[in-house]
Amino acid sequence: QVQLVESGGGSVQAGGSLRLSCVASGFTYNRMGWFRQAPGKGREGIAAILAGASTFYTDSVKGRFTISQDNAKNTVYLQMTNLKPEDSGRYYCAASRDYGSWYREGNYHYWGQGTQVTVSS
Repeated sequence: QVQLVESGGGSVQAGGSLRLSCVASGFTYNRMGWFRQAPGKGREGIAAILAGASTFYTDSVKGRFTISQDNAKNTVYLQMTNLKPEDSGRYYCAASRDYGSWYREGNYHYWGQGTQVTVSS
């Protein structure tokens, strides 16, 4: 059974940190990504990591967010530091069997249910 389960969301003040986790099961992937959806907006690619450990970030989170993976645990993490109110939204973990543009949600085959992140000023 294919499954992606996110955890680690919550409410923090600006400048705070959170670490999101995504446990994958039932499939193998070439790439895992994190997407964010703010109220009234579409999903935005935040970060991605290839099975070979290359990483990608959208400009707004570079230097603040770090994506990593623990292959033994089939888990991908998103460490978020110096959080800003504009980082608020629902964060989704996604997995792809292929490659292509890492930030396009259409290039991902499996999705988790998401975890909410709220950053207050």
